[in-house]
Amino acid sequence: MLNVVYQAIQKGNTEAARHAENAIRQKNQTINFLRMSARVDAVAARVQTAVTMGKVTKSMANVVKSMDATLRSMNLEKISALMDKFEQQFETLDVQTQQMEDTMSSTTTLTTPQNQVDMLLQEMADEAGVSVIPDAVRHKLSSYGMSASGNSR
Repeated sequence: MLNVVYQAIQKGNTEAARHAENAIRQKNQTINFLRMSARVDAVAARVQTAVTMGKVTKSMANVVKSMDATLRSMNLEKISALMDKFEQQFETLDVQTQQMEDTMSSTTTLTTPQNQVDMLLQEMADEAGVSVIPDAVRHKLSSYGMSASGNSR
């Protein structure tokens, strides 16, 4: 795609060079699909956390009942084993919660402004050695703080 744009710029055909817009649009679509994938992963992590919380809640209820019975008997081995089981369940919950938080933090909103099209065109024009660009493109570039030669002001 970029070769087509490069050749169009060399020939002075800026309309054909606007195909760069399609390349950027496709890049944005890819980013949007990745963003949606991250959102689906986040929802899946939330569902998994909810399921785990339900299991932990049931398990904790059983552990509390067992703790009550074990504490009445004052058997230190049983108390120790029960506390180990209790701590293990909380560690599992912490790991799953951290995984969900990591998934959620990886979802970000990304947007690509129109100026990327113009900057890509200017960059390719510079590579092609074309110094003359249409006034409309020059005007847009100047509004982004660039000169026709591609240098920042």
